[in-house]
Amino acid sequence: MVMAGHSHVFGGEEQLPLAIADHPDPVVLELTRLQNQLKEKDRKLGAAQAEIKALRATEALKDKVIEELGGEVQKMDEKHRVAENLLQQKNLEMKKLADEKKDAVAAQFAAEATLRRVYANQKDDEDVSMESIIAPLKAEIKMYKNEIAVLHQDKKALERLTKSKESALIEAERILRSALERALIVEEVQNQNLELRRQIEICQASLALAEENKILEKTNRQKVLEIEKLSQTIQELEEAILVGGAAANSIRDCRRQISQLREEKRTLERELARVKVLANRVATVVANEWKDENDKVMPVKQWLEDRRLLQAEMQRLKDKLSMSERTAKAEAQLK
Repeated sequence: MVMAGHSHVFGGEEQLPLAIADHPDPVVLELTRLQNQLKEKDRKLGAAQAEIKALRATEALKDKVIEELGGEVQKMDEKHRVAENLLQQKNLEMKKLADEKKDAVAAQFAAEATLRRVYANQKDDEDVSMESIIAPLKAEIKMYKNEIAVLHQDKKALERLTKSKESALIEAERILRSALERALIVEEVQNQNLELRRQIEICQASLALAEENKILEKTNRQKVLEIEKLSQTIQELEEAILVGGAAANSIRDCRRQISQLREEKRTLERELARVKVLANRVATVVANEWKDENDKVMPVKQWLEDRRLLQAEMQRLKDKLSMSERTAKAEAQLK
């Protein structure tokens, strides 16, 4: 009945070999299954711990790489800001040079208009020397041409600088894309870390379950030992009950025999008393019958024979009485 209760609780679904295989007890079979499950959990836990160590090492390496990339990204951002500031300055300079170029072109047009006016007025003003008028204008034109050449050179330099800045911007964009990809990798690593933490929590729960299983296994072993002891005790009690039943039957028989012997004892005591009275009466009657004033001799032989028979009957009754007393003592000892 106890074993059936254990079978209902554990519901032995598998029968795996253990050191005490072929044991008919379902509790032992359930303990075997739990031990095998515990070994499998320990193996999985060891593999998970090794994987966790490897992932932690990878995570540390990735953190180091991310830190280095963060430093590089900060440097590139700083360079990008400096390049943007320089580009803004160059744009302002180019705008200023363009304005100066426009002013120089306007001055050139004004000088050419002045020359045309001079040639137009040459006939009217013959006294004025052409060389004195043209020389400063040519000098001014030459100066403006030199300024225009310088502006063209500055423009080319600015174009080269702009191209280099554009290349730097393209490189910065490439680095930023790489940084974004690495940031995505970092996010993925963080997600993996979260998953690892969850697995660690699961492993810790598995460890707690394993400890609980060990405690349950120990408790079950104790219960199995207790059940075996109780089974042995029950068997001994059953044997004792069987022996006790036989003893009870013997006691009942002895009590019945004792009751019969007591009844016989009382009967024998009554008969003994009656025989004693009868013997006394017979002796008295015989003595009175055979003892006469005229007779001098009594029939002693017949009287002795009667006395011997009476004494034998009395001895038999005494033996039965002593046997009854011994039986009564035996009953008292059995009680």
